[in-house]
Amino acid sequence: MEKNYTSTRDDKIKISAKDAIKKGFADDGGLFVYPQLNQLKVDLKSLVTMGYQSIAQVILEKLLPDFTKVEIHSSILNAYGNNFDNKNITPVVDVDDFHVLELFHGPTSAFKDIGLQMLPQLMQRVLDDDTKVMILTATSGDTGKAALVGFKNVEQTGITVFYPYQGVSPIQQLQMETTDGNNTDITAIKGNFDDAQTNVKQIFNDQAFKKSLGDKISLSSANSINIGRLIPQVVYYFASYIQLVNKKTLKLGQKVNFTVPTGNFGDVLAGYYAKQMGLPVNKFIVASNENNVLTKFFKTGIYDRNMPFYQTIAPSMDIQISSNFERLLYYKSGEDTAYVQKLMTELEQTGRYRVCDKVLSAIKEDFFCAYSTDEEIKTSINSLFKKSNYLMDPHTAVGYKAMRDYQKIHDQTPNILLSTASPYKFVHAVSEAILKHPAEDDQEAMQQLEEISQVPIPRNLKNLFDLPILHHDIIETNNMENYIKAKVEEKFYDKNQSASN
Repeated sequence: MEKNYTSTRDDKIKISAKDAIKKGFADDGGLFVYPQLNQLKVDLKSLVTMGYQSIAQVILEKLLPDFTKVEIHSSILNAYGNNFDNKNITPVVDVDDFHVLELFHGPTSAFKDIGLQMLPQLMQRVLDDDTKVMILTATSGDTGKAALVGFKNVEQTGITVFYPYQGVSPIQQLQMETTDGNNTDITAIKGNFDDAQTNVKQIFNDQAFKKSLGDKISLSSANSINIGRLIPQVVYYFASYIQLVNKKTLKLGQKVNFTVPTGNFGDVLAGYYAKQMGLPVNKFIVASNENNVLTKFFKTGIYDRNMPFYQTIAPSMDIQISSNFERLLYYKSGEDTAYVQKLMTELEQTGRYRVCDKVLSAIKEDFFCAYSTDEEIKTSINSLFKKSNYLMDPHTAVGYKAMRDYQKIHDQTPNILLSTASPYKFVHAVSEAILKHPAEDDQEAMQQLEEISQVPIPRNLKNLFDLPILHHDIIETNNMENYIKAKVEEKFYDKNQSASN
């Protein structure tokens, strides 16, 4: 079995893609990465005649070399079928003077569906017949439901999702609370997303706890810290580019900019992977909300999570610890794992680190960063709707503002804005931005938006209000480990024998 992956913090670690997906997280606390990614070049010309599924086959074969062609093909067929409401899976729409890559046509109306319809397919192909895995997921809103739908009733797996109490949109919360399935659990925690994510990472690093689960039960992640979640997202960067080439909007080889709203840095990192693999990208425009740790990093070279935490109307980006940024540091430092280990130790001990000028300069070669306030988000939603009759969710609106900020001072390279969620998932913020008298009731507000915009409400959201609420748990952050242990015993332990037998 090919061992192509290593840890961001220790390049002596050598592991296969299958084992990296199964583990989710390196034992040393690092994330799994593919060294010398820029050697995995994709022949762009060969993609021109391909649809989304075929492009996915090309990309996944390169990044998951120990999976067979048949394993990848069957995974793609199961992941991207009639569960998406558009044949292109991630269609590109022309709006005003830019293009929107719509990533919300999957079963939960958010971009997380792209990775989380695929990850369970890959996970099933890495588990031995007698092993089981508990998927642990911290969510700022969209990952939770997408992971729950992806892993629902998948054999040999359980999934436990943690979300911040009163820290997601009402629609996002309702999506999670109404999830059925025999292997799904959801609980709110009394803290923010960073608290949930930090505790999940600590649990992954608690070797004694993992040993206590038995030798046939492992823990893994559905967050983008798992390369099996991240890699499928590389595909839509290539697919969007090829769509524009086929529409004759772009010439093959012409450079583009991608604007990406991001919190955990996974979505935009997938784009960086695509660039390393040969996609002609000029610049990635990284967009943050008022939790703008990344924006300040780009100005100073200092990553400092010791900042006030804000609950915003773009809650999926209410994040101050962008986990996937560690992977970018690995590549931009020349794959210097000792340097990354030093920075991450500083972050864990002091909440901050400073990169050297060389690394900061290397990052700025590919990335530009800007942020948007809540008021600016509403203004963006309103102005684009009035001008072009295009309805954005708050996170996409954060990206729109960053894109316009970049265009004022930089080049006019063709721009693709990633739209990460249906506007109906954040109906309060969107309706307040464009309606004079928005309804307070979510269902009524959705109907108002549909009437004025003529944008259909996604079926999964329209039917949401008829479903029973099945999950009510709220716990303290320091009780997450006990909660997981209880769920593992409930899901995996036969009453008459241990799970490890």
